[in-house]
Amino acid sequence: MKLAVLSDIHSNIIALREVAGHIDAWKPDQVVVAGDLVNRGPRPLECLRFVQEKQKTCGWLTLIGNHEEYVIKNAHLRVMENDPRFEIHRSSYWTYQKLNNDVSPLEAMPYKLSLSAPDGGEIRLTHASMRGTRVGIYWHTPDEAYPELIGKPQPPVFCVGHTHIPLIRRINGTLVVNAGATGLPFDGDRRASYAQLTWRAGRWEAKIIRLNYARQQAERDFEDSGFLDEGGPLARLMLVELRTAHSQLYQWTARYEKAVLAGGISMEQSVQEFSASNRDSRLYAMGRFISRLPMPARRFVASRLVARAKK
Repeated sequence: MKLAVLSDIHSNIIALREVAGHIDAWKPDQVVVAGDLVNRGPRPLECLRFVQEKQKTCGWLTLIGNHEEYVIKNAHLRVMENDPRFEIHRSSYWTYQKLNNDVSPLEAMPYKLSLSAPDGGEIRLTHASMRGTRVGIYWHTPDEAYPELIGKPQPPVFCVGHTHIPLIRRINGTLVVNAGATGLPFDGDRRASYAQLTWRAGRWEAKIIRLNYARQQAERDFEDSGFLDEGGPLARLMLVELRTAHSQLYQWTARYEKAVLAGGISMEQSVQEFSASNRDSRLYAMGRFISRLPMPARRFVASRLVARAKK
C-alpha cells in the first residue's frame, strides 16, 4: 500500500500542480489533502477546483484546516470594514469572495480521517492534531505531549500538516508524519513538500519529498490575482513568507495584534513598522523596488549595494 499526504497548499496552484504531477507518477493507492488548501495565498478557487477534480477522478480525500475555518467564518459574520478585527482577517474575506461566497465545499471537509492498513491497523489523519486544527506537532514537541496530540487508542500511523515544517518520528509505537507544506514551507527550504508512506515487509516507511516548481510564477500570482492589493496589508507579509520560506505572520501577531485591536496603531502602520525592523521583509521590499526601476537604474543601485557590501 502507498499513501501520499500533502498539506498547507495555501492557494498556491503552481506548487499544487507540480506536487500532483509527482504524485500521479508515483501512483499511490490513496491521496489525502490534510487541510489548509485555501487562504493565505492568491489562487484559492483554482486550488479548490483542482482538488475537487482529483476527488472525482482519482479519489483524493480532504481534511479541514484552520484556514478553511477562517474562511467559513466570513459566511456567518457581518462585515465591518473599519473594524480592526476585519482588517486583520481581510485576506480570508478576499478568499471568501474569490470562492463566490460559497463555503459549502469547505464545510463538508471532515476534521479526521481513518484509513485501514493492509494488516487492519489504523492510519489516522487530521490537520494539526487531535487537540484541534491549531495545535500542531513540531520537532521540539516533548514526548509526553504526544499521546494527547495523537489521540487514543494510539494508531500505528498518524499524519498531519499545519506547522509547515516536515517531520518523521516514531514514538510509542506510532509513526508520526508531518507532511510539511506544499505551497508555503517554513523550514527555509522553498521547495514544495509532501509525504510518501509505503507499507513494506509488514511495516510502514515514510519519506518527505521536496520539489522545485515555478516559484516566480507563484509570486507573480500575488499581483496578477489582485491579492496583493486587495487582501490587506498582511498579504505583503504572506508574499515574504513565500519568498523566504519563513513565517512572518506569527511574529507580526505576537508584536502587533493587541495594539491593532486596541486602536493604538493601524494595520498599515504596523506592517510598515514590522517590515522596517524585519530583515526578510526589508529584503523583499528592496527587491520589489529595484525590480520596478529601469535597467540603467537597476545596475546603478546594484553596483552601490555591492560597493557597500565590500566596505
